[in-house]
Amino acid sequence: MAKLAFLGLGVMGAPMAGHLQKAGHEVTVYNRTFAKAEAWAQTYGGAAAKTPKDAAKGAEFVMACVGNDDDLRSVCLGDDGAFAGMDEGTVFVDHTTVSAQVTSELYAAADAAQISFVDAPISGGQAGAENAVLSIMCGGDQGAFDRAQPVMDVYSKICRRIGDSGAGQLTKMCNQIAIAGLVQGLSEALHFAQKAGLDGRDVVEVISQGAAGSWQMANRHETMLDDHFEHGFAVDWMRKDLGICLSAAEQNGASLPVTALVDQFYKDLQKMGGGRWDTSSLIKRLQASG
Repeated sequence: MAKLAFLGLGVMGAPMAGHLQKAGHEVTVYNRTFAKAEAWAQTYGGAAAKTPKDAAKGAEFVMACVGNDDDLRSVCLGDDGAFAGMDEGTVFVDHTTVSAQVTSELYAAADAAQISFVDAPISGGQAGAENAVLSIMCGGDQGAFDRAQPVMDVYSKICRRIGDSGAGQLTKMCNQIAIAGLVQGLSEALHFAQKAGLDGRDVVEVISQGAAGSWQMANRHETMLDDHFEHGFAVDWMRKDLGICLSAAEQNGASLPVTALVDQFYKDLQKMGGGRWDTSSLIKRLQASG
Protein backbone atom coordinates (compact mmCIF):
# COMPACT_ATOMS: atom_id res chain seq x y z
CA MET A 1 0.00 0.00 0.00
CA ALA A 2 1.19 3.52 -0.80
CA LYS A 3 0.78 7.10 0.35
CA LEU A 4 -1.11 8.87 -2.42
CA ALA A 5 -2.50 12.27 -3.33
CA PHE A 6 -5.53 12.76 -5.58
CA LEU A 7 -6.24 16.19 -7.09
CA GLY A 8 -9.75 16.89 -8.40
CA LEU A 9 -12.96 15.42 -7.01
CA GLY A 10 -15.46 15.71 -9.84
CA VAL A 11 -17.81 12.94 -10.93
CA MET A 12 -14.79 10.91 -12.04
CA GLY A 13 -12.13 11.84 -9.50
CA ALA A 14 -14.17 11.41 -6.33
CA PRO A 15 -15.03 7.72 -6.87
CA MET A 16 -11.54 6.97 -8.22
CA ALA A 17 -9.95 8.40 -5.09
CA GLY A 18 -12.50 6.50 -3.05
CA HIS A 19 -11.48 3.19 -4.61
CA LEU A 20 -7.85 3.89 -3.72
CA GLN A 21 -8.71 4.59 -0.09
CA LYS A 22 -10.93 1.50 0.12
CA ALA A 23 -8.08 -0.60 -1.32
CA GLY A 24 -5.93 0.32 1.66
CA HIS A 25 -3.87 3.20 0.27
CA GLU A 26 -3.40 6.31 2.39
CA VAL A 27 -5.04 9.03 0.29
CA THR A 28 -4.95 12.80 0.73
CA VAL A 29 -7.25 14.73 -1.60
CA TYR A 30 -7.33 18.26 -2.92
CA ASN A 31 -10.23 20.04 -4.60
CA ARG A 32 -10.56 23.67 -5.63
CA THR A 33 -13.58 23.85 -3.30
CA PHE A 34 -12.13 22.72 0.02
CA ALA A 35 -15.54 21.78 1.44
CA LYS A 36 -15.78 19.10 -1.22
CA ALA A 37 -12.43 17.66 -0.16
CA GLU A 38 -13.54 17.68 3.47
CA ALA A 39 -16.78 15.90 2.59
CA TRP A 40 -14.83 13.25 0.65
CA ALA A 41 -12.52 12.69 3.63
CA GLN A 42 -15.49 12.27 5.95
CA THR A 43 -17.03 9.74 3.59
CA TYR A 44 -13.96 7.65 2.81
CA GLY A 45 -11.70 8.22 5.80
CA GLY A 46 -8.79 9.83 3.98
CA ALA A 47 -7.37 13.32 4.51
CA ALA A 48 -8.06 16.67 2.86
CA ALA A 49 -5.48 19.34 1.95
CA LYS A 50 -5.97 22.99 1.11
CA THR A 51 -3.35 23.14 -1.67
CA PRO A 52 -2.01 20.67 -4.24
CA LYS A 53 1.45 21.13 -2.68
CA ASP A 54 0.20 20.10 0.76
CA ALA A 55 -1.63 17.09 -0.69
CA ALA A 56 1.49 15.95 -2.53
CA LYS A 57 3.91 16.19 0.39
CA GLY A 58 5.29 12.75 1.18
CA ALA A 59 3.18 11.03 -1.50
CA GLU A 60 4.70 8.30 -3.62
CA PHE A 61 2.15 8.94 -6.37
CA VAL A 62 0.07 12.02 -7.17
CA MET A 63 -3.00 11.45 -9.35
CA ALA A 64 -4.95 14.27 -11.00
CA CYS A 65 -8.34 14.41 -12.72
CA VAL A 66 -9.30 18.03 -13.36
CA GLY A 67 -11.03 19.98 -16.13
CA ASN A 68 -8.71 21.31 -18.83
CA ASP A 69 -5.21 22.52 -19.69
CA ASP A 70 -5.32 25.56 -17.43
CA ASP A 71 -6.75 23.58 -14.51
CA LEU A 72 -3.96 21.03 -14.86
CA ARG A 73 -1.27 23.70 -14.99
CA SER A 74 -2.72 25.32 -11.86
CA VAL A 75 -2.54 22.13 -9.78
CA CYS A 76 0.94 21.22 -11.03
CA LEU A 77 2.90 24.46 -11.19
CA GLY A 78 3.61 27.44 -8.96
CA ASP A 79 4.47 27.79 -5.29
CA ASP A 80 1.36 25.87 -4.20
CA GLY A 81 1.43 23.36 -7.08
CA ALA A 82 1.90 19.65 -6.63
CA PHE A 83 5.35 19.63 -8.24
CA ALA A 84 6.60 21.93 -5.47
CA GLY A 85 5.57 19.39 -2.84
CA MET A 86 6.73 16.20 -4.53
CA ASP A 87 9.95 14.42 -3.59
CA GLU A 88 12.49 13.45 -6.22
CA GLY A 89 11.66 10.13 -7.84
CA THR A 90 7.92 10.29 -7.22
CA VAL A 91 5.34 9.87 -10.00
CA PHE A 92 2.61 12.27 -11.16
CA VAL A 93 -0.24 10.56 -13.06
CA ASP A 94 -2.55 12.81 -15.06
CA HIS A 95 -6.01 11.39 -15.77
CA THR A 96 -7.29 14.64 -17.29
CA THR A 97 -8.07 14.84 -20.99
CA VAL A 98 -5.83 17.69 -22.15
CA SER A 99 -3.84 18.75 -25.18
CA ALA A 100 -0.62 17.03 -26.18
CA GLN A 101 1.06 20.43 -25.85
CA VAL A 102 0.39 20.84 -22.12
CA THR A 103 1.41 17.22 -21.58
CA SER A 104 4.76 17.94 -23.24
CA GLU A 105 5.18 21.10 -21.17
CA LEU A 106 4.46 19.39 -17.86
CA TYR A 107 6.54 16.32 -18.70
CA ALA A 108 9.51 18.64 -19.21
CA ALA A 109 8.79 20.55 -15.98
CA ALA A 110 8.51 17.30 -14.03
CA ASP A 111 11.74 16.00 -15.53
CA ALA A 112 13.53 19.18 -14.48
CA ALA A 113 12.28 18.60 -10.93
CA GLN A 114 13.47 14.97 -11.10
CA ILE A 115 9.96 13.57 -10.83
CA SER A 116 8.11 11.42 -13.37
CA PHE A 117 5.01 12.40 -15.35
CA VAL A 118 2.61 9.88 -16.90
CA ASP A 119 -0.26 11.05 -19.10
CA ALA A 120 -3.09 8.63 -18.43
CA PRO A 121 -6.46 9.84 -19.75
CA ILE A 122 -9.46 7.65 -19.02
CA SER A 123 -12.56 6.36 -20.78
CA GLY A 124 -15.67 4.78 -19.33
CA GLY A 125 -17.55 7.75 -17.97
CA GLN A 126 -18.98 8.29 -14.52
CA ALA A 127 -20.28 4.72 -14.35
CA GLY A 128 -16.84 3.38 -15.21
CA ALA A 129 -15.27 5.43 -12.42
CA GLU A 130 -17.90 4.38 -9.89
CA ASN A 131 -17.61 0.69 -10.81
CA ALA A 132 -13.78 0.73 -11.15
CA VAL A 133 -13.83 -0.46 -14.77
CA LEU A 134 -12.14 2.44 -16.55
CA SER A 135 -9.97 2.09 -19.64
CA ILE A 136 -6.69 3.94 -19.14
CA MET A 137 -4.37 4.80 -22.03
CA CYS A 138 -0.91 5.93 -20.96
CA GLY A 139 2.14 7.74 -22.25
CA GLY A 140 5.45 8.26 -20.52
CA ASP A 141 8.61 6.50 -19.45
CA GLN A 142 8.31 2.73 -19.09
CA GLY A 143 9.72 2.70 -15.57
CA ALA A 144 7.28 5.32 -14.30
CA PHE A 145 4.35 3.50 -15.87
CA ASP A 146 5.43 0.17 -14.38
CA ARG A 147 5.48 1.73 -10.92
CA ALA A 148 2.11 3.45 -11.30
CA GLN A 149 0.19 0.66 -13.03
CA PRO A 150 -0.65 -1.31 -9.84
CA VAL A 151 -2.20 1.86 -8.40
CA MET A 152 -4.26 2.53 -11.53
CA ASP A 153 -5.34 -1.12 -11.65
CA VAL A 154 -7.52 -0.40 -8.60
CA TYR A 155 -10.05 1.49 -10.73
CA SER A 156 -9.45 0.12 -14.23
CA LYS A 157 -10.36 -2.88 -16.34
CA ILE A 158 -7.48 -2.19 -18.71
CA CYS A 159 -4.44 0.02 -18.23
CA ARG A 160 -1.87 0.05 -21.02
CA ARG A 161 1.18 2.11 -21.96
CA ILE A 162 0.85 3.12 -25.61
CA GLY A 163 4.18 4.89 -25.98
CA ASP A 164 6.29 7.84 -24.90
CA SER A 165 4.95 10.99 -23.26
CA GLY A 166 1.85 12.28 -25.05
CA ALA A 167 0.83 8.90 -26.48
CA GLY A 168 -1.90 8.53 -23.89
CA GLN A 169 -3.50 11.84 -24.82
CA LEU A 170 -3.28 11.06 -28.54
CA THR A 171 -4.98 7.72 -27.90
CA LYS A 172 -7.75 9.46 -25.95
CA MET A 173 -8.27 11.67 -29.01
CA CYS A 174 -8.81 8.51 -31.07
CA ASN A 175 -11.36 7.42 -28.48
CA GLN A 176 -13.33 10.67 -28.68
CA ILE A 177 -13.19 10.71 -32.48
CA ALA A 178 -14.70 7.21 -32.58
CA ILE A 179 -17.39 8.04 -30.02
CA ALA A 180 -18.52 11.17 -31.84
CA GLY A 181 -19.42 9.25 -34.99
CA LEU A 182 -20.99 6.38 -33.05
CA VAL A 183 -23.32 8.59 -31.04
CA GLN A 184 -24.45 10.51 -34.12
CA GLY A 185 -25.11 7.25 -35.97
CA LEU A 186 -27.08 5.82 -33.05
CA SER A 187 -29.06 9.05 -32.74
CA GLU A 188 -29.99 8.94 -36.41
CA ALA A 189 -31.00 5.26 -36.22
CA LEU A 190 -33.29 5.83 -33.23
CA HIS A 191 -34.74 9.00 -34.75
CA PHE A 192 -35.43 7.13 -37.99
CA ALA A 193 -37.13 4.31 -36.05
CA GLN A 194 -39.36 6.81 -34.28
CA LYS A 195 -40.32 8.50 -37.55
CA ALA A 196 -41.04 5.11 -39.11
CA GLY A 197 -43.42 4.21 -36.27
CA LEU A 198 -41.19 1.43 -34.91
CA ASP A 199 -40.59 0.53 -31.28
CA GLY A 200 -37.03 1.68 -30.68
CA ARG A 201 -36.40 -0.90 -27.98
CA ASP A 202 -37.46 -3.72 -30.26
CA VAL A 203 -35.27 -2.36 -33.02
CA VAL A 204 -32.21 -2.16 -30.75
CA GLU A 205 -32.81 -5.64 -29.32
CA VAL A 206 -32.41 -7.03 -32.82
CA ILE A 207 -29.76 -4.84 -34.42
CA SER A 208 -27.52 -4.74 -31.32
CA GLN A 209 -26.86 -8.45 -31.80
CA GLY A 210 -25.30 -7.85 -35.19
CA ALA A 211 -22.68 -5.57 -36.71
CA ALA A 212 -24.45 -2.41 -35.47
CA GLY A 213 -23.89 -3.26 -31.82
CA SER A 214 -21.76 -0.96 -29.65
CA TRP A 215 -21.27 0.16 -26.05
CA GLN A 216 -23.20 3.31 -26.81
CA MET A 217 -26.13 1.32 -28.15
CA ALA A 218 -26.18 -1.09 -25.22
CA ASN A 219 -25.83 1.57 -22.53
CA ARG A 220 -27.53 4.66 -23.93
CA HIS A 221 -30.43 3.67 -26.21
CA GLU A 222 -33.01 3.42 -23.42
CA THR A 223 -32.18 6.78 -21.88
CA MET A 224 -32.16 8.34 -25.34
CA LEU A 225 -35.63 6.95 -26.06
CA ASP A 226 -36.81 8.13 -22.64
CA ASP A 227 -35.45 11.65 -23.26
CA HIS A 228 -33.21 11.40 -20.19
CA PHE A 229 -29.85 13.12 -20.50
CA GLU A 230 -28.94 14.16 -16.96
CA HIS A 231 -26.09 11.70 -16.56
CA GLY A 232 -22.71 10.77 -17.98
CA PHE A 233 -20.25 12.89 -19.94
CA ALA A 234 -21.49 16.42 -20.65
CA VAL A 235 -21.71 18.11 -24.06
CA ASP A 236 -19.51 20.98 -22.84
CA TRP A 237 -16.70 18.56 -22.00
CA MET A 238 -17.11 16.70 -25.28
CA ARG A 239 -16.73 19.94 -27.22
CA LYS A 240 -13.56 20.67 -25.26
CA ASP A 241 -12.22 17.23 -26.18
CA LEU A 242 -13.21 17.45 -29.84
CA GLY A 243 -11.56 20.85 -30.04
CA ILE A 244 -8.34 19.21 -28.87
CA CYS A 245 -8.78 16.48 -31.51
CA LEU A 246 -9.37 18.93 -34.33
CA SER A 247 -6.43 21.10 -33.29
CA ALA A 248 -4.12 18.07 -33.23
CA ALA A 249 -5.43 16.98 -36.64
CA GLU A 250 -4.48 20.35 -38.11
CA GLN A 251 -0.94 19.75 -36.91
CA ASN A 252 -0.52 16.14 -38.01
CA GLY A 253 -2.50 16.38 -41.25
CA ALA A 254 -5.28 13.93 -40.31
CA SER A 255 -8.64 14.39 -42.04
CA LEU A 256 -11.56 14.37 -39.58
CA PRO A 257 -14.65 15.47 -41.55
CA VAL A 258 -17.20 13.55 -39.45
CA THR A 259 -15.62 14.71 -36.18
CA ALA A 260 -15.74 18.33 -37.33
CA LEU A 261 -19.40 17.95 -38.33
CA VAL A 262 -20.45 16.32 -35.06
CA ASP A 263 -18.58 19.02 -33.14
CA GLN A 264 -20.88 21.55 -34.80
CA PHE A 265 -23.90 19.43 -33.89
CA TYR A 266 -22.80 19.58 -30.25
CA LYS A 267 -22.47 23.34 -30.66
CA ASP A 268 -26.13 23.37 -31.72
CA LEU A 269 -27.02 21.54 -28.51
CA GLN A 270 -25.19 24.16 -26.48
CA LYS A 271 -27.30 26.82 -28.19
CA MET A 272 -30.37 24.79 -27.19
CA GLY A 273 -29.26 25.03 -23.55
CA GLY A 274 -27.89 21.50 -23.48
CA GLY A 275 -24.30 22.10 -22.46
CA ARG A 276 -24.71 19.91 -19.39
CA TRP A 277 -26.72 17.21 -21.14
CA ASP A 278 -25.11 13.84 -21.71
CA THR A 279 -23.37 13.43 -25.08
CA SER A 280 -26.09 11.03 -26.24
CA SER A 281 -28.41 14.05 -26.43
CA LEU A 282 -27.49 14.44 -30.10
CA ILE A 283 -30.88 12.83 -30.80
CA LYS A 284 -32.61 15.93 -29.37
CA ARG A 285 -31.11 18.03 -32.13
CA LEU A 286 -32.64 15.70 -34.74
CA GLN A 287 -36.01 15.70 -32.99
CA ALA A 288 -36.02 19.48 -32.83
CA SER A 289 -35.39 19.73 -36.56
CA GLY A 290 -38.56 17.83 -37.41
